[in-house]
Amino acid sequence: MTAQALPLRAAACPGCLAVPDPETSAQAGGVVAPRITLSLPGIHCQGCISGVESALAAQPGVHSARVNLTLKRALIEAEPGTEAEPLIAALAAAGYEARELDSDLIVASGPDAAGRALMVRLAVSGFAAMNVMLLSVAVWSGAEAATRDMFHWISAAITLPAIAYAAQPFFASAWVALRAGRLNMDVPIVLAILLSLVTSVGETAMSGPHAYFDAALTLTFFLLAGRYLDHRARAAARSAARDLTALEVPRALRREEDGTETRVALADLAVGDVIRVLPGARVPVDGVVIEGASEIDRALLTGETTPMPAKAGQQLCAGELNLTGALLLRATAVGADTSLRQMTELVAMAESGRANYAPLADAAARLYAPGVHILSALAFAGWYLYSGDLRIALNIAAAVLIITCPCALGLAVPAVTTAAAGRLFRKGLLVKSATALERLAQVDTVVFDKTGTLTDGTPLPEALDSHEPETLAVAAALAGASTHPLARALAAAIAARGIAPALVSDIREHPGYGIEGTWQGKPVRLGRAEWAGAGHSGADTATWLATPAGVTAFRFQDTLREGAAELVRVLVDDGKTVVLLSGDRSEAVQQVAEQLGIDTWRAEVSPSEKAGAIESLAQAGKRVLMVGDGLNDTVALAAAHVSISPASAADAARSASDIVLLGSSLAPIAEACRISRKATARIRENFQLATLYNVVAVPLAIAGLATPLVAALAMSTSSLTVSVNALRLGPRR
Repeated sequence: MTAQALPLRAAACPGCLAVPDPETSAQAGGVVAPRITLSLPGIHCQGCISGVESALAAQPGVHSARVNLTLKRALIEAEPGTEAEPLIAALAAAGYEARELDSDLIVASGPDAAGRALMVRLAVSGFAAMNVMLLSVAVWSGAEAATRDMFHWISAAITLPAIAYAAQPFFASAWVALRAGRLNMDVPIVLAILLSLVTSVGETAMSGPHAYFDAALTLTFFLLAGRYLDHRARAAARSAARDLTALEVPRALRREEDGTETRVALADLAVGDVIRVLPGARVPVDGVVIEGASEIDRALLTGETTPMPAKAGQQLCAGELNLTGALLLRATAVGADTSLRQMTELVAMAESGRANYAPLADAAARLYAPGVHILSALAFAGWYLYSGDLRIALNIAAAVLIITCPCALGLAVPAVTTAAAGRLFRKGLLVKSATALERLAQVDTVVFDKTGTLTDGTPLPEALDSHEPETLAVAAALAGASTHPLARALAAAIAARGIAPALVSDIREHPGYGIEGTWQGKPVRLGRAEWAGAGHSGADTATWLATPAGVTAFRFQDTLREGAAELVRVLVDDGKTVVLLSGDRSEAVQQVAEQLGIDTWRAEVSPSEKAGAIESLAQAGKRVLMVGDGLNDTVALAAAHVSISPASAADAARSASDIVLLGSSLAPIAEACRISRKATARIRENFQLATLYNVVAVPLAIAGLATPLVAALAMSTSSLTVSVNALRLGPRR
């Protein structure tokens, strides 16, 4: 099976959205060459790109290999029949971790088309505004009659097509809101733009002295700047459900009726098929073991650090990693019915639920938009009744809409979130969601995962100095020949002490039990307690060594992550409720909870149970921050009010999170909570400043004193004030 030869380790820096357009598939003898997609979670620089591409190019059958650093993937064009396992092994030998992704399930989103389109619209509106402003200067300087009309018509010729193109995002958003029977910030914006254009064209046609073309373009430019800032704040977000789907095994080794084995696509499997799962590969479907014995790593799905023994009759789930022995599995659920796909659906549902959050900008729009419309309507009615001149009444109504400055309100949120996101990035936190800081400021309950989040996720042997050097040498020889995670950790720890492995011969591994060999003519064993002759192993995470001198236990402890104790203490001091939910066994979870002073904890919790616990807290009126790193946390991360995952988390977990912790320490999360509260206060201040400017400027507009120059200056001044206030989130001295 070609799914994976190495366990997944997430990248140290989150990827972005860009995926290059694939080249035309290579042809070999009239057959389309296969395209193999490998995930490369550990690459981080141009040297990694060169090393990976060189290692792949040297492999037989590879036509070309291209590495995308931002997405951490390699796209390989190869000859028909080329498999992924040799390529993964070659990369492992070169020092690069790799795993295969299903190319058919990866949605290639292409370059950031939305961001590029916003930037082009911003450039068009800015260029048009500068030219119209130059023409307006001539009008303000005293141009009259035919000269003034000519400048106005030239301004109209520039403005109308520029607005038609550049303001499309606001038109579309306002139309969607109106069709749904509600108001958002774009409704008064669009009304101001359209009314200013209509009155300006009317004034120009009647040779009037004033036109608002420059104000309409300036308004569009400032709003597009805010919209682009908002887009950039969300550019790192990806669909976690899509990443979970890509984790599915692309092909499986199916046993046919005649006893032969055929590699088939996952879509070709059916319930009842017999599938061989090789050591180091992921389980492709849900099924029951019918032959063989091994150990299963369920860490990515449950958070359990200790591998689970697997033998005939054992139920396995898609996505689990087979460690030591080959297994024959009879499929009980395939495709959309597997546990991994069901988790994907839960994540998609949780993501859509979080999208219902109403940001502060929308809340302000519900109050602001009706108020602006009422003021404009009253100004129109009052001036029409006073003067009886429809033209004057429309001009003043347009001036009221323009000078009330929706651009300042449009910039109020993205200006602050961008400044706050920049400060948090310097602290080691990447903010992906535009509303993450607003939601984080509301948090009153924090839920942690254990393995890989509060702890480092790598068990380390304890008290090795209490063992004799000869015992350590025998243990090193046996552990070095095993693929078991505890054995690898033990071998590395003994090697770090400078102890050479003993001369152990006839080493052989017994899947599901341990590893055995001959030392000084006598058998030695390293593995499970019962198999090594130690009786019951107890609750500790341990591996046991049996030598002629007796049976010795090597116990392991998962160390706390840096900053974990400090973070929990700060959260409790802030009055927040701290909860620990883990898929690990009770003894390990209780030990961590006691070390950190967490009173509320649950162990052996499934992914759906974690999400259920989050939903229960939400129904009780709690605003939950979820901090987790594994696939088993993905649903809970998506369901929480706001979520954070370390950069070492699985791709799907990072995608489901609103904020990614780039460093190893958890301490910056406390800083994020503080800055989020400060950022929310700044957003409210920006709304207040924009409102204050409106209070000062609206009487001028209603009194008929708001010329285009006054309107443009008022908008620019309020927008500048909002931006300067946002910069107050900069580093404290």
